[in-house]
Amino acid sequence: MTRRSRRLFFALWPDEEVRRELAALQALLPQEEGNWVHGADLHMTLRFLGAVAPERQGCISQAAEQLREAPFELEITHLDYWSRPRIAWAGPDETPAGLSRLVADLGSALTTCGFPPENRPYRPHVTLVRKTRPSGIIRLDTPVRWPVDSFALVESRPGGKPPWYRVVETWPLDA
Repeated sequence: MTRRSRRLFFALWPDEEVRRELAALQALLPQEEGNWVHGADLHMTLRFLGAVAPERQGCISQAAEQLREAPFELEITHLDYWSRPRIAWAGPDETPAGLSRLVADLGSALTTCGFPPENRPYRPHVTLVRKTRPSGIIRLDTPVRWPVDSFALVESRPGGKPPWYRVVETWPLDA
């Protein structure tokens, strides 16, 4: 990664109310160990791009600008755990059709900027804690309702004090 390259990803970026609700879910998890995601950094990744040179950033913005999708609601219904990366996360039981289309259309648009298609299936989730022990599935009594009306290009700046993520640009959903 050169000095001027930036680690970028596309994400759904929650408003303050949804962010508070997502942060409150962390209290449901075992508290003994782990790297807790700062409340200001909670998000749902759509596509990770990695280190992006400055000359490619304009193409990325243009690709995102082309997308047309209607707003949708995301319903976070449970917490779960993935053992291989050792993360506890929150997610929906079902992926809204609008989210599936947004991820697919974004992936297609990014191929014009030289990003290969993603070969893994998309699994919508919000990471709550990394390097933690298993927590099992926790069903939420009341789902977190997340009205999604935009998506964002975000820069990752790990190290130092969180928050580590900074929104670079946003686009409305307006089919």
